[in-house]
Amino acid sequence: MTNREVRLGKDEGKLKRKEYEDLLDPLEEELVGMARWARVTGQRIVVLFEGRDTAGKGGAIRAVSERLNPRQCRIVALSKPTEAEQTQWYFQRYVAHLPSEGEIVLFDRSWYNRAGVERVMGYADEAQVDAFLDQTPVFEKMLVDDGILLFKYWLTTDQANQEERLRERLGDPLKRWKLSPIDLAARHKYAAYTQARAAMLRATHTDHAPWTLVDFNDQKRGRLTLIRDLLDRLPDTRCEPDPIEFPELGTEPLVEDYSVLQPIAPYPIAG
Repeated sequence: MTNREVRLGKDEGKLKRKEYEDLLDPLEEELVGMARWARVTGQRIVVLFEGRDTAGKGGAIRAVSERLNPRQCRIVALSKPTEAEQTQWYFQRYVAHLPSEGEIVLFDRSWYNRAGVERVMGYADEAQVDAFLDQTPVFEKMLVDDGILLFKYWLTTDQANQEERLRERLGDPLKRWKLSPIDLAARHKYAAYTQARAAMLRATHTDHAPWTLVDFNDQKRGRLTLIRDLLDRLPDTRCEPDPIEFPELGTEPLVEDYSVLQPIAPYPIAG
């Protein structure tokens, strides 16, 4: 049986939305518990989301963060470096976004841009890439030795699914903004990205900061797999919430009073 035939068999079993939501619900409760544990214990958590264009990084990040306090859980999605940033130490602009005590930071792409898109698309030369691959294990050991919990995920997807998702972006006005010239140019560099990833894994898959590859050909199943893995790799995060008393109000609830300005008209709904 070919890889394609195996993949087609998997695709037939893709999760339906209702099934996915039912499976996600208890994981979301565990994620909220994780965040409470991080706040109480002062843990600092960093999760990197890497992968090919259309792999599903944004959806995975939303699945992790949707129920968490945005003041505690930050999403970092940096644009291309400014002229000033291009003259800095490569890791410098990423260091500025690392978590403080009790925070969780989710990187939508990270310093690994240099080993992936910058290398494949020619934005970094081989000397810069080689220096990055040499320095990254040292940089990440500094983070881990300082107490940061670092998790690195690479989301995988076959080219057929990538093509389908790109066409969907092209035809959907709500997703068209996701389609960039770089995405279109990368269509013909699928194999080059595979080679770049292999080189990256050989250099940066370490005992102190290992990589985890997650199959995202079925994005819903991929999100569940990633979240379950993340939660399972944390220590015991059971941490009971602080008790909160909620006494009776003691009076009749009041109705909004508009003595200065009235609300605008409600959105019209037919029928």
